[in-house]
Amino acid sequence: MPDNPLTHIKKQRLTRRDFLWLSSMTAAGLMFGCVTDPVTGKSQLMLVSEDTEIKIDKQIAPHQISADFGSVQDRQLNRYVSQIGNKMAASSHRPHMPYSFRVVNATYVNAYAFPGGTIAATRGIMLSLDNEAELASLLGHELGHVNARHSAEQMSKGQLTQAIVGGVSVLAGTQSAALGDLASQLGQIGAGALLASYSRDNEREADALGMQYMVDTGYGSEGFIGLMDMLNSMSKHRTTTVDLLFATHPMSQERYDTAVQTANTKYQTALKGPLYRDRYKDHTADLRAKRGAIEEIQKGEKQMAQRKYDAATGHFRRALKKAPNDYVALCMMSTSQLVQKKWAVARQYAEMAQKSYPKEAHAYHLSGMAKMRLKNFEGAYAEFNTYQKILPGNPNTIFFKGYCQDGMNHIEPAANEYYRYLQVVKQGPNAQHAYNRLVEWGYIK
Repeated sequence: MPDNPLTHIKKQRLTRRDFLWLSSMTAAGLMFGCVTDPVTGKSQLMLVSEDTEIKIDKQIAPHQISADFGSVQDRQLNRYVSQIGNKMAASSHRPHMPYSFRVVNATYVNAYAFPGGTIAATRGIMLSLDNEAELASLLGHELGHVNARHSAEQMSKGQLTQAIVGGVSVLAGTQSAALGDLASQLGQIGAGALLASYSRDNEREADALGMQYMVDTGYGSEGFIGLMDMLNSMSKHRTTTVDLLFATHPMSQERYDTAVQTANTKYQTALKGPLYRDRYKDHTADLRAKRGAIEEIQKGEKQMAQRKYDAATGHFRRALKKAPNDYVALCMMSTSQLVQKKWAVARQYAEMAQKSYPKEAHAYHLSGMAKMRLKNFEGAYAEFNTYQKILPGNPNTIFFKGYCQDGMNHIEPAANEYYRYLQVVKQGPNAQHAYNRLVEWGYIK
C-alpha cells in the first residue's frame, strides 16, 4: 500500500503556518560554475549542469509532446526523421546527448528542441518543407540550440519564467493567448507552454550550426537557403498557424541574407549538393494525403482562438470527413464541445479519440473533464487515473482526481489528492478550493 501523507496529519492537526511551510518544501537543484562552451571552446558562466538539462528534458518534454497530441502514429515517418536527425547528431558538438527526433500531430507550423536533446517537428511544418535537405536544415537548427546550450544559458541568466510541471521552471509561451487560456481553463498544458523563446543571437548561432551539421552530413547548402526562404516568406505573411514559430524563433531578412551569403562563401562547394526531394516526397506521401484535413484543423483552431466555436466545429467536422480517425480533429472537436458545455457530445468525441490513439494521454483528460461535468465522478476518476499512468507529472490531474473523490464523498482519498496538489500549486481557484476543503474537513486549522 502506498504511504498516506495525511494519516499522521489528521492526528497532529497542522496550523496554517505549518501547512504552508510543509507545502513549500520543493526545490530544483542547480549547479554553479564556469564551464567550457561546447561550441566555441570558451569559458562561460553556467548554473545548469548537463545532468540537469537532461533531467528537465525528461520531465517537461513528454508534456509538450502530449500538448501537441503525441507523436504521429506513422512509424515509417518517425523512423525516417530519426535517421536524419541521429546522423547529424553523431557529428555535432555534443554527440553523447540522449537525442530523440519525431514528428508530432500538431497542425501549427513549428519545430522545437528541449535542452536534453528531445527534438520535434509538427505536421504543419513538415507539409511546408520541399525536400530532405530542408528537413535536415530544420533539425540541424534545433540541434544547434541543444549544442550551444541556449536553454541552459537562459536559465543561468534567470530569463525563464515559471510554468508548473513537477515544480520545474521553464519558459511559458503558447500558440495563442486565447488557446492558452482555453487550455488553462480545461486544466491542460497549452501548445507551446513549455517552449523556450530564443534571442536573435541564439537564432544566428543555431543557423550557423544547423548549416554546418547538414553540410557535414552530405546535404547541399541550398537546402538551408530553401528553409530560410520559406520561413522568411511566412514571417511576411503571418497567420495564426505560425504565431508560435516566430514567437519562439524570431525571423528576419538578415537571417535569410546570412544563409545565402554563407552558402555562397563558406559552403560554396556544397551549394549544388543533393537535396533528395523525391525521397522526401516518398516518405511524406501519407502525411501529404491528409493535407486537406490538416488545413481544416488549422482553420478550426484559428476560429477557436477567436472564440467562434460554431465555425470551428464546422471546420473540425469537415476535417473528420476527410480523415475520420484523425486524432487531432477528434480531440479538437471534443474541446470545442466542452467549451460550448455540450458535455455528452464532448465525451463521445473524446472516447473516439481514445480508440484512435489509445496510448496517448490527451483524450483521456478530455473524457475525464466531460464525465466530471456530467457528474459521473467514478468514470471521470478512471479517465484521469489512466491519463496519469500514461503521462505522470501534471498537477492538475491530481486536483481533478481529488475533486472526483470529493464528488463521490470519499473524504480521505480526496484529502490526500488535494494535499498532494497543494504541495505543487500554491495559488489559483483550484488551490483555494483544495485548501478550503482541507480546512472544512479538519485537516488544517
